[in-house]
Amino acid sequence: MNDEPEMKSAPGANEFSHEVGVKAARKLKAQRHVTQTVWSGLGMMGMVGWSVAVPTLLGAALGLWLDARYPGGRSWTLALLALGLALGCFNAWHWVAKEDREIHEQDRNSDE
Repeated sequence: MNDEPEMKSAPGANEFSHEVGVKAARKLKAQRHVTQTVWSGLGMMGMVGWSVAVPTLLGAALGLWLDARYPGGRSWTLALLALGLALGCFNAWHWVAKEDREIHEQDRNSDE
């Protein structure tokens, strides 16, 4: 016979300890990948900047060319600059949303 008292765990204790373990593992993983996160964050800022700047500048350049070739009452430069900016912002939003989905998917897969 065993002289030690039988200890019963409180309801939900296993669930709580599992959650603590998962969060601790996530924290350790994040600490190991700090430099990768910093560089990927800087890279993302650069990609967002270029994805807005390039279409905007291309639109302005095409507009200047059209204004020089076909002078008129309307400014092609201004119109194509705005169009390039809108396309660049849409492109950046689409790219950031895709990256965000992939990050959340990786987090969900690592939690399982």
